[in-house]
Amino acid sequence: MNKKIISRVIEEGEYILRTGDTIREMASFFGISKSTIHKDLRERLLIIDKNMYDKVSIILQYHMDIRHIRGGESTKKKYKNAS
Repeated sequence: MNKKIISRVIEEGEYILRTGDTIREMASFFGISKSTIHKDLRERLLIIDKNMYDKVSIILQYHMDIRHIRGGESTKKKYKNAS
């Protein structure tokens, strides 16, 4: 893995630990795809920094656990504004 990728992965890991943002929000912030962010945080970070990976995994699991709630809120908001 080249140094550019390693530094990007570390920066993404530090960012999610600092902000708690979702993958979608991070992709927008960094200007890269959700797939790249996901691969960086789920695969590459494990190889680079296991300790940070463990902390990031907790945040990502939390987002997975509540995504159905956020989806419902978004749909509710969408139809409420349409009326």
